[in-house]
Amino acid sequence: MTEEYDPLVVGRRIRELRAAAGLTLGELAARLGRAPSHLSMVENGKRELRVGELHALAAALGTDLADLLSQAPRSRRAQLEIALERAQRSPLFSSLGLAPLAVRKALPDQAIETVLALLSELEKVHEQRAATPEQARRANTALRAQMRRHGNHLVELEATAATLLEAVGHTGGPLSQRVVADLAGHLGFTIHHVGDLPASTRSLTDLEGRRIYLPRQSEAGRDPRSTLLQALAGAVLEHSPPEDYESFLRQRVESNYLAGALLVPQASAVPLLKAAKERRELSVEDLRDAYAVTYETAAHRFTNLATEHLGIPVHFLKVHESGTIAKAYENDDVQFPSDPLGTVEGQVVCRWWAARRVFAVEDRFSPYHQLTDKPGGTFWCTSSIQTTGRGAFSLSVGTSFAHAKWFRGMDADQRFTSTCPDESCCRTPPPALAQRWAGRALPTPRLNASLFATLPTASSLTATGSSTSPGVDTTEAYRFLERHSRVDRDRAASR
Repeated sequence: MTEEYDPLVVGRRIRELRAAAGLTLGELAARLGRAPSHLSMVENGKRELRVGELHALAAALGTDLADLLSQAPRSRRAQLEIALERAQRSPLFSSLGLAPLAVRKALPDQAIETVLALLSELEKVHEQRAATPEQARRANTALRAQMRRHGNHLVELEATAATLLEAVGHTGGPLSQRVVADLAGHLGFTIHHVGDLPASTRSLTDLEGRRIYLPRQSEAGRDPRSTLLQALAGAVLEHSPPEDYESFLRQRVESNYLAGALLVPQASAVPLLKAAKERRELSVEDLRDAYAVTYETAAHRFTNLATEHLGIPVHFLKVHESGTIAKAYENDDVQFPSDPLGTVEGQVVCRWWAARRVFAVEDRFSPYHQLTDKPGGTFWCTSSIQTTGRGAFSLSVGTSFAHAKWFRGMDADQRFTSTCPDESCCRTPPPALAQRWAGRALPTPRLNASLFATLPTASSLTATGSSTSPGVDTTEAYRFLERHSRVDRDRAASR
């Protein structure tokens, strides 16, 4: 039922059945023993019901569960209203900064059809302007939604990892390089470190000769075990050359997931995490240290296990020092910045989020904890910085304030407010800086090499109406110029 349950469609059907039965919102709520506000949320598709509640609603409305859950709208009007609600909840509509159009009985069908047609044409324009393949962007957005539905937990891959570890006699603790090599041998592969591996590859597997080629020197900040395990995962899962972006992304997620499940086995990690939760001492650092993995691997595995086994919704962010999102996952309703097609990678994180604030902290050894008041609520985050050959990245794991109590560092003394995606939060320069430097600055943007996203969206117009280059953080550029011009003026005055 979960796969077929559409809260928006079911909510509209409940409203229609209630009206047909001549019941007011308050009367039906009284029959169910619930508050009218709760039932209103249900009818508006903003709350999903449990099976027992659905049965009670069907009985109160004089129908059966199958009819209540039917996905077919009961009328053309209902179909239009559902389509409009979905359109107004889309990233494209949110990016327009418009107030949602209230759906009332007095609103003509033709008006709804016109709005839907305009939004459809606008979406086509955005697709045509996309700087990277639109199919990849859509596939990435769909994959993120799928992982969200599963709580970022893949049962089949956890079982595969457990079977492989049992085959090589690994019973717990960090997975040594010797055991990883034993696993490769168990699967019939030999390992070869070479100096001429193609620059575009991290590893290369010869399936015919059962040989895995790895670079002689590991990439800075990368665990050499992960590279080999990901190559082995591709062979174990029988990945073939991907035919499209969807299969390419799915294979990448599966390989990374299985490698992480081998490095941090579920069987031993879950008891460790549950014990830490009981002590209210959950931390990514402890998971990292217990299994001798990178912080990024520990953070990923925490998101794999936290919702499924600890009941904690979480989010994860990997953000380049420029502020650009490299990876993201959430099931705690935090609102990531996204483009009109829902793509998150390549977008710029608010400068008040922990993922950006951590770069200003001098102590890069200790974890950084922060509370952030966002439009969707207050969230707690822990962040750490990883230095790689491609620059520094912040790695952040967070959750809603209600679940922060289970974590070490929940009493963070750092607290900031973010109103993004409101442009005035941090996207546009302060008026004085804009007036001072608009038309007097010509920055050269550092192009974003993200596979999925267009260049990070900068405000197309500054406060004074001058255009700016896409991908350039105008505020930072103006602050840089102001800071250095002041130094130059002071030097000139002292001569």
